[in-house]
Amino acid sequence: MRVIAGIRRGLKLADFEGENIRPTTDRVRENIFNIISPYVPDADVLDMFAGTGAFSIEAISRGAKSSVLCELSQNSGSVAKKNIDKADFNDSCTIRYGDCIKYVLGTDKKFDIIFLDPPYNTGLLMKALGAVSKSGVLADEGIVIVECDNTEKPDSIEALELVKEKRYGRTYILIYKPKN
Repeated sequence: MRVIAGIRRGLKLADFEGENIRPTTDRVRENIFNIISPYVPDADVLDMFAGTGAFSIEAISRGAKSSVLCELSQNSGSVAKKNIDKADFNDSCTIRYGDCIKYVLGTDKKFDIIFLDPPYNTGLLMKALGAVSKSGVLADEGIVIVECDNTEKPDSIEALELVKEKRYGRTYILIYKPKN
């Protein structure tokens, strides 16, 4: 796993070991950033279910202003912290340990980009999208990026409109904007 573009292009990132780990591949991350590139400069990013932190690090490398990484797992958080240190993005990235849904429902901060990549088939995707939808945490011109598989692909979200959908094998990338 590596940073694909920006000021830390080519930087190798630490990854997880284990069979149940499913980090976003470099190819999928590159395609996501090709789609969302107009939103990245000076963006405030929320990386729910942050894992290794690769999405946030890529965003900061490409010009995002800040990122909050929410992670429940101490192990995942330590990998993300190691990657943030390696990229020297400590001034731009903040790790919040704990339930990201509680964080979304409790913060008054607005985010331009929200990335959701929960563990597949746990029911967390719809809970997280519901929290984002009703909390007001998404900026008026912001976007939500969802990574999911075909078994969890949402039909509709109350306050969010699906504007783009891409498929990479069994992985779907869905991009939402606030409904007007």
